[in-house]
Amino acid sequence: MIDIKLIRENKELVKENIQKKFQDEKLPIVDEIYDLDVAYRDAKKQMDELRAEKNRLSAEVGALMREKKTAEANEIKAKVSQMNEEIAELTSKEEELSKIIKEKMMVIPNIIADDVPIGEDDTHNVELQKFGEPIVPDYEIPYHADILEALDGLDKEASGRTSGNGFYYLMGDIARLSSAMLAYARDFMIDKGFTYCIPPFMIRSSVVTGVMSFKEMDAMMYKIEGEDLYLIGTSEHSMIGKFKDQIIDKSKLPITMTSYSPCFRKEVGAHGIEERGIYRVHQFEKQEMIVICEPEESASWYEKMWQYTVELFRNLDIPVRQLECCSGDLADLKYKSCDVEAWSPRQQKYFEVGSCSNLTDAQARRLGIRAKSDKGNYYLHTLNNTVLASTRALIALIENNYQADGSIKIPKVLVPYMGGKEVITPKK
Repeated sequence: MIDIKLIRENKELVKENIQKKFQDEKLPIVDEIYDLDVAYRDAKKQMDELRAEKNRLSAEVGALMREKKTAEANEIKAKVSQMNEEIAELTSKEEELSKIIKEKMMVIPNIIADDVPIGEDDTHNVELQKFGEPIVPDYEIPYHADILEALDGLDKEASGRTSGNGFYYLMGDIARLSSAMLAYARDFMIDKGFTYCIPPFMIRSSVVTGVMSFKEMDAMMYKIEGEDLYLIGTSEHSMIGKFKDQIIDKSKLPITMTSYSPCFRKEVGAHGIEERGIYRVHQFEKQEMIVICEPEESASWYEKMWQYTVELFRNLDIPVRQLECCSGDLADLKYKSCDVEAWSPRQQKYFEVGSCSNLTDAQARRLGIRAKSDKGNYYLHTLNNTVLASTRALIALIENNYQADGSIKIPKVLVPYMGGKEVITPKK
């Protein structure tokens, strides 16, 4: 959510930003908010003036009563009583206008960074740099589900019986390999100075609407029937929500945390959810990182965070690239975002394995996350980034470490987490 001062003082800037995000249907809302805000401030001004006059008259009543001027005092009391009714009406009007303004403000996108490329969808995202040499071996690399099944590591037939499409069983060494990656990602971030956390896997609606737009919520979140609880789609939601309505001591900034969680996603409208593989699924595991920091520090933290993901994937012998997200591909709360994509030697192209975002103060405004200074309270900046998402990272790892004999070479950093095992070989 943006600061309403932007609409008061420069609503054309807000409209220009909406057009950059190809959301022209929201343009009239800016004018609606402007007019509602004028009415809100007018009601507030009238109410403040009435309260001041009421206080003055109330003091006058006391003086008149002490002077035994009962008739005059009663006359003023009647005026005060009328004022109380007017104040009550204005209070109700102010509260109603405030509620409507907030609802409309929630759909206005965050102001994007000046250097964000302008484009309607992800086809306009821009490659910035590559890390590691993308290699295509001189032998065929099978589809990842076939590789996993040959290693007795994947059973989607059974998960279809128990849970339906979009779920899976990981088995044996492959299940262990998935856990090894997550454990390594956890320790990697702890070594970077981040505090490890296992957060709640369900959150209330007030947190959900604080961390994402309504459109994203409807597309992603599973709601618990009969409860004000949602299964998290990523642990950044409950991690940022941890600081809801808090005034954080400046001495504790920046807050840097890394978290493990399962993630649950509806994937509404997603293509290929019924495919044999594990690229797009309803459930996976994830190591995440979040930062809450001073506004002037968020740009530098953004650069650090995506580079941590690149470093981790290179340690897993996986070539990656950084892709700058264009304006139309940015979720409403994002100021700036980039994807880290892993090389697929089978498809001979890159695919997304992580996303890093700077949301400036958009989430903090929704959730009331502030710090205190000599000049008063102010909103902090929030950032999040994928360290490692289990299923997509597993695909990238097995493809880039697949050997001609069908075995998987285990990257050196994972060998200790695999009990010393260096290779996973087919059972047949």
